Formats: sequence, C-alpha cells, structure tokens
Amino acid sequence: MTYSEKMLAALSNGQLETANKHYAWALRKDDDATLYSLAEELYGLGFLKQATRIYKKLLAKYPDEDDLRTSLADIAIDEDDTDLALSYLSAVKPDSSAYVQALLVEADLYQTQELFEVSEQKLVEAYQLDPDEPVVEFALAEFYFLIRNYAKAVRFYLDLIKKGQLEISKVNLVERLGVSYAESGHFEQAVGYLEQIKPAKLTPDSQFELGFTYLQLDEPRKAIDVFNKLREQDSQYATVYPYLAEAQEKLNELDHALMTLQEGLSVDQYNEKLYLQTARIALKLDDQDLAEKYLREGLSIDPDNLTTVLELSNLLVKQERYQDNIDLLDQYLQSNEFDPQFYWNLAISNDRLDHVKAAKDNYVAAYPFFEHNEDFLKPAIYFFREAGMPEQTVAALRNYLAIEPDDGEMVAMLEDFEDQGY
Repeated sequence: MTYSEKMLAALSNGQLETANKHYAWALRKDDDATLYSLAEELYGLGFLKQATRIYKKLLAKYPDEDDLRTSLADIAIDEDDTDLALSYLSAVKPDSSAYVQALLVEADLYQTQELFEVSEQKLVEAYQLDPDEPVVEFALAEFYFLIRNYAKAVRFYLDLIKKGQLEISKVNLVERLGVSYAESGHFEQAVGYLEQIKPAKLTPDSQFELGFTYLQLDEPRKAIDVFNKLREQDSQYATVYPYLAEAQEKLNELDHALMTLQEGLSVDQYNEKLYLQTARIALKLDDQDLAEKYLREGLSIDPDNLTTVLELSNLLVKQERYQDNIDLLDQYLQSNEFDPQFYWNLAISNDRLDHVKAAKDNYVAAYPFFEHNEDFLKPAIYFFREAGMPEQTVAALRNYLAIEPDDGEMVAMLEDFEDQGY
C-alpha cells in the first residue's frame, strides 16, 4: 500500500493521529499521480487544508497544470476567500485546457455572492466553448433551477436525458425535469416524468411536486394519496398541509380539510395564510365562532393582512355585529390601508345603526368601485333615495337597470324620478 492508501484507510477507521503520520510520509514518498488522487479524495472528504497543501506542492512543480488552480479556487470558495479564488482563476487563460472548468468554478463563485447575471454569463460562455460536455450542460440546468427559471432548466435537463444522462453528481435528472415542468406550469409533462421515479426514491420536494401536479390536473384523490404519504414520512414538511386541505376540499371532505389545516398550524404556527384558509373551511362548515377565532389569530400575526381583515369584516356584517365591524375597519381607514369593500361594509353597518352621515360618506366612497355591481347598487339606491340624494339615486338606478333591466320596481322608481325632471 502507498502511504496515501494507508492514510485513507486510517481515516475510514477513525484513526486521525495515524492518518496524519501517513499523510506526512505520503508528501515525502508517494509519486505525484498518487498524491493528486489523495488530494481529490481528501477534498471530497472535507479535509481542505490537507488537500490544499498537496495541490500547492504539485502546482509549484507543474505551474502549467491549470486543473490544480481550479481545484485550489474551489477550496478557496468553500473557505469564503473570494480574492484568493479569483487570483487562481484569473491565471487560467482562454487557451488553457482547464479554461472551461475555470469558468464553471467562477460561475459557482458568483452564485455564492448572488451575482446571478455574471454567473450566467460564465456558464453560457462555457457552454458555447464545449456544448457537448454533460457537466457544463448540467451546471447550466442547475443554475436555472436555482434561480427558478424553470423553462430554461427544462431545455438542458431534457437534452441531458436524451443523451442518456439520468444522474449527475447524485442528482436525479428525471426528477429535476419533472419538477421543472411542474413549476413552469406544464403539468401533463411533469406527471409523466415524476411518475417514472420509484416512490422510495422520491425526495420530499419531488413528492410534493407530484401531489401538486395531480392537484393542478384536477385529480384530487391522487394528490391526497401522495400528500398523505409525504406527511407520514415528514410531518414537519409544512408546505404540504394547505395543498392537502385544498385537495380534500375539492372532494368536499371538509372535516378532513379542517383537521389537516389544524395539524398544519401546529407545524407552522406563524403562517397567517394558513389561519385564513382554516377560517374559510370553518365557515364552509358553518362554524362561525371557530372561523372568527382563526381570523383573529391570523391578524395577531399579521395585522396588515387586508384579506384577513376583509374576511373578518364580512363575517361581522353577516352576524349583524355592526359596531364591531365599524371598530375593526375604522383603524385601517385612519391609516390609509383599505380595500374598497371596507367602504361598502362600513356603509351597511352605519346604515343599520342609523348613522346617516357616516353611511352616506361610505356609500359615496364605495360607489366608484361598485357602480356596476347589482348587489351593491340596490341597497345604495334605497339609501340615496331615503337620504334625499336624487341625482345619485338616478345614476345608480340607470347603472342597475343596465344589468337587471327586468326589475319592475326599479324601472318604476326611475320613471318617477324622470317624471320629476331628473
């Protein structure tokens, strides 16, 4: 055995002191090819300092071997030494056989700095220089996957698979392609690839994508089966709960959907969207108290979520808790954060409480947003008429009758106003 082999054997047995002794002898006695192989092994095992020492020793002896520079640059990136990495990479010239590899390492460096445009430029240059190299194509595919440009990722994953490359660096390319198709909205293609992967080999993310794809293809039962398996394997996978509940809701399994969401909240208790979804299911189950509980808990996490505010406001109006609704919405109007529906809900609430001026102000404020909504217009018409606002009444009547021309009562009311000269 070479000293390099002895060192690696000692490492595998956890004998660090013995391994260090063999490493010292390897530096003195082993040939250069053996040392290079040892450096590669040590780098893969995470012994960066030992690998660096060997690479530097070899580079001093073989200054034209740019592969050594790219390896040293890789290690410098791992150690967050950007300047050192760039100094190694800048020494690799375009006519070097290692130039394409240097471009890949440089692209990786810029990715760590979130300079994605520069990283893409380096990868595209590498691809133009060596379009048939699978590692280059894989690097581009992974880059586009990382930045969520799934349409571009599809092109490169698909090309690699057509060339017979199903796995690179322990990455399943069929799975990546399926996920990329799903994330780019091509669900028929996505399911075709994701279903090829044996269930035991599906990662949690690809399991989720398969369930999500079934959901988008309106196959909620299949989605539920996949999501349930994922939940059983990883109960902390928070993203699965809202989509599992959505699939259950599609099948009108509302009790199951509610339990799923409640379980999800125990995993992801600061997700205000989950509280809103749970409240909506509770409303479908006609459990208004439970719905209000979740809406208020959601607002305690994110008071500025106007969708939740509106949902709670609608519930309060439905329950005829008009003063509670006014108290809720006034604070948002004062901070200039509002949904136009707030005006409508405030108009109803103030009208029911005989707060005529406040009701008038809110009907007028709501009118431009809902002037073509018959559900808004009819009560507004009655209010404008009773409040002595003939011009607004006539305008609302004409808009209403453009939608509902056969409403005899409204036709007669408009004729009366027109007879009065309005």
